[in-house]
Amino acid sequence: QVQLLESGGGLVQAGGSLRLSCAGSGRDFSNYGMGWFRQAPGKEREFVAVISWNSSPYYADSVKGRFTISRDNAKNTVYLQMNSLKPEDTAVYYCAADQTHRGGVLSIVCEYWGQGTQVTVSS
Repeated sequence: QVQLLESGGGLVQAGGSLRLSCAGSGRDFSNYGMGWFRQAPGKEREFVAVISWNSSPYYADSVKGRFTISRDNAKNTVYLQMNSLKPEDTAVYYCAADQTHRGGVLSIVCEYWGQGTQVTVSS
């Protein structure tokens, strides 16, 4: 069974940091674009960041300069380092993977999704 399992969410004060992890299992994700989306209450799911199969990152304007995405293909894992967190970053963060990604924004129509991890930033 193919799975993406997120971890690392939690409660943090504004200005703080969190590191999310997404571990893939059941297949080799090294040739997949892997990324993160988030969904706040009452809002649509939105793109956050993606790292391509050749480790090229791309970010939403709202997180550029604060978030860093990386991957470790040996561990089949993608990471999202989130610094200078703001209350508006509060959301459920979802990991996603798609083999057709070849740069730019990761399409919301992804092949695989994780279950999500809650990130709450208090003011």
